[in-house]
Amino acid sequence: MGVMESESTQEESKGGFFSRLKKGLVKTRKNISGSLENLVQGRAKVGPELLQEIEEALLVSDAGLGTTSKIIEALESEVSENRIRESDEVMARLKAMMVEILEGPGKETDYSEHAPYVILVIGINGSGKTTTIGKLASHWNDGGHKVLLAAGDTFRAAAIDQLKTWADRTGVSIISQPHGADPSAVAFDAVQAAVSRKMDRVLVDTAGRLQTNANLMEELKKIKRVIGKVHEGAPHATWLVLDAGIGQNSISQAKLFHEALGVDGLIMTKLDGTSKGGVLLNITDTMGLPVKFIGVGEGADDLQPFNASEFVDALLSRDSEN
Repeated sequence: MGVMESESTQEESKGGFFSRLKKGLVKTRKNISGSLENLVQGRAKVGPELLQEIEEALLVSDAGLGTTSKIIEALESEVSENRIRESDEVMARLKAMMVEILEGPGKETDYSEHAPYVILVIGINGSGKTTTIGKLASHWNDGGHKVLLAAGDTFRAAAIDQLKTWADRTGVSIISQPHGADPSAVAFDAVQAAVSRKMDRVLVDTAGRLQTNANLMEELKKIKRVIGKVHEGAPHATWLVLDAGIGQNSISQAKLFHEALGVDGLIMTKLDGTSKGGVLLNITDTMGLPVKFIGVGEGADDLQPFNASEFVDALLSRDSEN
C-alpha cells in the first residue's frame, strides 16, 4: 500500500488542526505578534525601529541569533532599496522568509521506496517519544496503512505498557518482550515480522537515558546494524523527537543524536505548552534537518504532518482571526 504521504489526507483535517495549531501556538504568538501588534494589524511605520522590534520578537521566541540576523539583514536590505515600503509588505516578506527557512531542508518522504518502511524513533526520556509513536501509528492506520510497533524501550516497563495500550487503542500490531530484554532483539523480531506479514510501516521505539550517553548511543547504533541485516536499507529513516519546551537546548540534543546516528527528520512535540516555538526556525536553519510532524496537544489527531505555511500563518495571525 506504500504511497507518498497524500496531501488529500492532510487537507481533510486541515481546518480542525489549523485551529488547534493556532491555539497551541498562542504563547509563542504572544511573544512574536504581541511585540509586533502594529505590524500584524498593518499599522506599523517601516523603518529601523520596526526591524528592531522584529529582531527582539524572534529572539524571545528562540529563533536563534544566527537565523534572526539572517532575516533582519534581508529585510534591512529590501527596506533600504525601497523594495519594501508598507507594513503589509514587511509582514508578507517576513512570512515568506520564515516559510523558506522551514521548507529549506525538507523533501517529502516517499514511503513506497521500501516495504515495510522502517523508522527508528529516538529521543530522550520525557520528550514524548513513546506517545508520539502511538500517535503516528494512529495517523497512518487511519490512512489505511498497515503499521507494526516495536517496543524497543525495554529499560522502562511503563514504555512497553504504554505502547501496548496504543496498539490496542489503534488496532495496530506490536512486537514486545519482557522488561529488561535486549532492545536489538525486539527490533530484529519486529522487522522480521513486518517483512513476513507484508506491513507498510514499522516504528521502532528506543530508550532515551541521556545520563548514560555513551552506552545509549552504542545501543542505538547496534539496533541500526541489527535491523539492517533483516531488511535491506533499514532503518530507512531515523527521526528525533524533541520537546519544544526546552527551546534552544533542543539544538544541542539534536547535534548529539545527529553526530552519533545520522538523523533524517525531526518531530517537535508539546508546542502547545511553550512560548519558544521559534526554535523550529532555529533548528531547521542551523542543522538543515526537516521537521516531519508537530504536536500541539494530547489527542491522537493533535500530531500532524508539518506544513511550513500553516505553521507561519498560525504563528503570525491575529488572535481575533478564525
